[in-house]
Amino acid sequence: MLKIGITGGIGSGKSTISKIFKVLGVSVFYADDQAKRVMTEDPILIESLKQTFGKQAYFDDGSLNRKYIAGIVFNNPDELAKLNAITHPAVFRAFDAWAAQVQDCPYLMKEAALMFESGSSKLCDKNILVYAPLEMRISRVIGRDGLSREEVESRNARQFTDEQKLKLADYVIKNDDTELVIPQVLALHQHFLKMASAT
Repeated sequence: MLKIGITGGIGSGKSTISKIFKVLGVSVFYADDQAKRVMTEDPILIESLKQTFGKQAYFDDGSLNRKYIAGIVFNNPDELAKLNAITHPAVFRAFDAWAAQVQDCPYLMKEAALMFESGSSKLCDKNILVYAPLEMRISRVIGRDGLSREEVESRNARQFTDEQKLKLADYVIKNDDTELVIPQVLALHQHFLKMASAT
């Protein structure tokens, strides 16, 4: 089955656009949500996190001690890289298991913030970048999540730049108020339906 990745910088609107594809009948795997799930359900991942960050990484009830983990990886690129190196393979496994269950769907999508950074773009046949200029994205996130500009910039700094992503993406959906989004989505949807029927 055709696998399409969809990504974008923080505040780009990738989740909203993924929901439009879902309305069109496309099954969507939300990698960031699944990452939270596998941290409490994937035994390989749980053991690796405990070995890397200590038994305090989990509470006695099996739930993840997010505050403890965040305290270790926040502003520490090396520790964050360790966390990602442990977590991404577990999310890849979850995606494979999920994709194997999807039926009666011409193509499926994987939505992930770190699609290119994690290497999961290579697991998809094609990848879409949802694009909006940085200043627009920052103001959206400040308004949506109530974060400070510094917090948004810190999160954005962990991702590839727009220039890097534009070079890696197969398709771009502009969500910068210069073009209507739905016609762009519909055009790509028709394109992917043709691709899927040709395979």
